[in-house]
Amino acid sequence: MWCNCFISCFLFTAKYPEIKSLMVPDTRLKWIVCMMVVVQFLAFYLVKDLEWKWLLFWTYVFGSCINHSMTLAIHEISHNTAFGNNKALWNRWFAIFANLPIGLPYSASFKRYHLDHHRYLGGDGIDVDIPTDFEGWFFCTRMRKFFWIVLQPLFYAIRPLYINPKPISQLEVINLVVQFSFNIALYYLWGIKPVVYMLAGSMLGMGMHPISGHFIAEHYMFLKGHETYSYYGSLNLLTFNVGYHNEHHDFPSIPGRRLPEVKKIASEYYEHLPQYTSWVKVLYDFIMDDTLSPYSRIKRKLKGEVKQE
Repeated sequence: MWCNCFISCFLFTAKYPEIKSLMVPDTRLKWIVCMMVVVQFLAFYLVKDLEWKWLLFWTYVFGSCINHSMTLAIHEISHNTAFGNNKALWNRWFAIFANLPIGLPYSASFKRYHLDHHRYLGGDGIDVDIPTDFEGWFFCTRMRKFFWIVLQPLFYAIRPLYINPKPISQLEVINLVVQFSFNIALYYLWGIKPVVYMLAGSMLGMGMHPISGHFIAEHYMFLKGHETYSYYGSLNLLTFNVGYHNEHHDFPSIPGRRLPEVKKIASEYYEHLPQYTSWVKVLYDFIMDDTLSPYSRIKRKLKGEVKQE
């Protein structure tokens, strides 16, 4: 799969050499991420005296959007688009900083597994984006698929430990210590409500939420033979253009902000591909279509040497 992506990238850049000029860091990304972190810190302060019903309301309406968006900022940073490949460690430290409002130590592990996803898309035992056999077997009815989507954060957290466990890295330990220290400090500073807002916002934002449609939209086979789909709707504004997913897999080193330019330059390759304009509809169709389930993914048996992060 890595070889196919390399060939695709080579052919594209040979025909459209201007695409190479897009493979540079996004100088605005670090400032946008810093602004989002500050906004959530302000929200932590504002929610500390709210009634619980209003706390839960703003957690879903606002906090969940920001926190899910922040996970996709970390996705961007994992491709070194904040500071460039020459300052790879700067990107890792910045991702740990961006992780703070999420509440769960996520960034260091995500980097390791996500690059495997790009190199070996659908690779059996490697790509932890592929649901387990249990998920495919059990979550096969409409009601069960609904709860599977609600519980997506749980499965994304547990799945790597079952499918492809890796030794804990030093950065993962640092990520964990920094995050838990922040969580404890937040509790002692402003009480339990900001902590609930933070953690519940992350869980709700990555569960049954409009933005979470991208989890299903990206690689589930709504049409036989089509493995990756792009989404060109308005929620790309909140998600660093993660909806431009065909473009992203073809050119993972191009920041999300510039992926619409890739589509424009090489429109003949992308316009005819199946695409979405609504992640909400993706979620609805996935639940209601009895032919779709967590099994609706391409799984590959990998051959030859496998190099993981």
